[in-house]
Amino acid sequence: MRTSAPTIVLVLLAACGGQSGKSGAAGDTLTERQRDSILAQSRIPGAAGVGRAMKAADSTSARIRATDSVAP
Repeated sequence: MRTSAPTIVLVLLAACGGQSGKSGAAGDTLTERQRDSILAQSRIPGAAGVGRAMKAADSTSARIRATDSVAP
């Protein structure tokens, strides 16, 4: 099957078009943390790793806050 050059050009232009610099849908109001939390609770392979990474980040943040509050 032979595809014409204009068809290929149109497909490439359509793939390159769209919104630049935006991620997510226009009506998306969830924060990155909320999206990660939902993902961590899903059954998607590897999703549990997202939850563990969030817990590790929370633990590190708590230790940093505790250290900052003790420092003179």
